[in-house]
Amino acid sequence: MINFDEEIRKLKPVYEVDEAEDAIYANDLKDVTDILVEMVKEIKEK
Repeated sequence: MINFDEEIRKLKPVYEVDEAEDAIYANDLKDVTDILVEMVKEIKEK
């Protein structure tokens, strides 16, 4: 049977994941919704 307490103690943080999250959240990336909102806004202005 799996000893969950022991397995939790074995876990080590993965720093690359934390660094990737920081880099992703630091950039203001646009998603599809943002692009569509900009397109509609530009069409309405014309």
